[in-house]
Amino acid sequence: MTDFQTLLVETPSDGVLLVRLNRPEALNALNSTLLSELGGLLDKAGGDDAVRVVVLTGSEKAFAAGADIKEMSDKSYAQMMKLDFFTDAARRIEQFRKPIIAAVSGYALGGGCELAMMCDFIIASETARFGQPEINLGVAPGIGGTQRLTRFVGKAKAMDMILTARMMDAAEAERAGLVSRVVPADKLIETALEAAAKIAGHSPLAVLMNKELVEAAYETTLTTGVALERRLFHSLFAFEDQKEGMAAFVEKRKPDFKGR
Repeated sequence: MTDFQTLLVETPSDGVLLVRLNRPEALNALNSTLLSELGGLLDKAGGDDAVRVVVLTGSEKAFAAGADIKEMSDKSYAQMMKLDFFTDAARRIEQFRKPIIAAVSGYALGGGCELAMMCDFIIASETARFGQPEINLGVAPGIGGTQRLTRFVGKAKAMDMILTARMMDAAEAERAGLVSRVVPADKLIETALEAAAKIAGHSPLAVLMNKELVEAAYETTLTTGVALERRLFHSLFAFEDQKEGMAAFVEKRKPDFKGR
């Protein structure tokens, strides 16, 4: 893919795109360039059948230590509003239909924590630290931190973290349901890539629909969500992948999904 100023991109296995945030001089702080490049990359990956899963990571020291304060500090309310700061980048990430796994080591603070939460699930190393310390700067989270964190860990813990600016370590994050699993730091990328490869080996149509259904659980009532689940379950029987998957199960062999 195109060369980037703030991202490193690899394809470690079939169907898997590994994206590393790469602003080491700023602990991967999210600036406009990085967010624009990430959004553009996801736009291209969304239309590329060769990409089935994205793994998003940073460095051992920091996934992303926040948004770039230097870029924002002198802006006025009018400027922030006219720019609609963060909105376009967040929308492009949120609307990406394929799975994104966040592999988090070190600091995931402010915008970094919000970016991790926008991914479909988080695998954390034992060194990971999560937080929304925006109140220290006299502001509030601006990329969904107050909303997603509350949904993920509950009101009390979210209120504690946001109002005191305290960091949550990896063990607490797993207990609270913010991360799916915690692994040793030297196994983080390996574990994330193994999970991505597993997903990439499934029917891409089934993966898209399962992601859509889990996301719907946060936006709908139980009755509406179950009705949607049933209709999408029925619809999967229109695809060749369903026939192949069930035939392979009966015949005790590995399925060969074609995405059709």
